[in-house]
Amino acid sequence: MTLPDERTRAIVKARNFLYDLTDPKKTPRIPKAIRKEAFRILKHYPWDSYLDMTAEALPDVWGKTDD
Repeated sequence: MTLPDERTRAIVKARNFLYDLTDPKKTPRIPKAIRKEAFRILKHYPWDSYLDMTAEALPDVWGKTDD
Protein backbone atom coordinates (compact mmCIF):
# COMPACT_ATOMS: atom_id res chain seq x y z
CA MET A 1 0.00 0.00 0.00
CA THR A 2 1.34 3.41 -0.96
CA LEU A 3 1.25 6.09 1.72
CA PRO A 4 0.27 9.69 0.91
CA ASP A 5 3.80 11.04 1.42
CA GLU A 6 5.24 8.29 -0.81
CA ARG A 7 2.73 9.16 -3.53
CA THR A 8 3.63 12.85 -3.35
CA ARG A 9 7.35 12.09 -3.33
CA ALA A 10 6.91 10.01 -6.51
CA ILE A 11 5.25 12.97 -8.27
CA VAL A 12 8.08 15.30 -7.21
CA LYS A 13 10.76 12.81 -8.29
CA ALA A 14 9.04 12.32 -11.65
CA ARG A 15 9.00 16.10 -12.15
CA ASN A 16 12.72 16.28 -11.34
CA PHE A 17 13.39 13.44 -13.78
CA LEU A 18 11.53 15.31 -16.53
CA TYR A 19 13.59 18.43 -15.79
CA ASP A 20 16.76 16.36 -16.09
CA LEU A 21 15.59 15.10 -19.47
CA THR A 22 15.27 18.69 -20.71
CA ASP A 23 18.84 19.56 -19.67
CA PRO A 24 21.49 18.42 -22.19
CA LYS A 25 24.23 18.86 -19.57
CA LYS A 26 22.58 16.36 -17.21
CA THR A 27 21.39 13.95 -19.91
CA PRO A 28 23.66 14.49 -22.92
CA ARG A 29 22.54 11.70 -25.25
CA ILE A 30 18.77 12.11 -25.14
CA PRO A 31 17.04 12.59 -28.52
CA LYS A 32 15.59 16.02 -29.19
CA ALA A 33 12.06 14.57 -29.50
CA ILE A 34 12.29 13.19 -25.94
CA ARG A 35 13.49 16.56 -24.62
CA LYS A 36 10.60 18.33 -26.33
CA GLU A 37 8.05 15.88 -24.93
CA ALA A 38 9.46 16.22 -21.40
CA PHE A 39 9.20 20.01 -21.73
CA ARG A 40 5.58 19.75 -22.97
CA ILE A 41 4.64 17.55 -20.02
CA LEU A 42 6.33 19.90 -17.53
CA LYS A 43 4.25 22.85 -18.74
CA HIS A 44 1.23 21.23 -17.08
CA TYR A 45 2.91 19.39 -14.22
CA PRO A 46 1.82 20.27 -10.67
CA TRP A 47 4.10 22.52 -8.62
CA ASP A 48 4.71 21.95 -4.92
CA SER A 49 2.15 24.59 -3.98
CA TYR A 50 -0.59 22.67 -5.84
CA LEU A 51 0.48 19.42 -4.25
CA ASP A 52 0.38 21.05 -0.81
CA MET A 53 -3.11 22.47 -1.41
CA THR A 54 -4.30 19.06 -2.53
CA ALA A 55 -2.70 17.44 0.52
CA GLU A 56 -4.70 19.76 2.76
CA ALA A 57 -7.93 18.85 0.99
CA LEU A 58 -7.18 15.13 0.61
CA PRO A 59 -4.73 14.08 3.34
CA ASP A 60 -5.50 10.38 2.82
CA VAL A 61 -4.35 10.66 -0.80
CA TRP A 62 -1.50 13.23 -0.86
CA GLY A 63 1.19 14.24 1.60
CA LYS A 64 2.87 17.61 2.08
CA THR A 65 6.03 18.30 0.09
CA ASP A 66 9.00 18.56 2.41
CA ASP A 67 11.79 18.41 -0.17
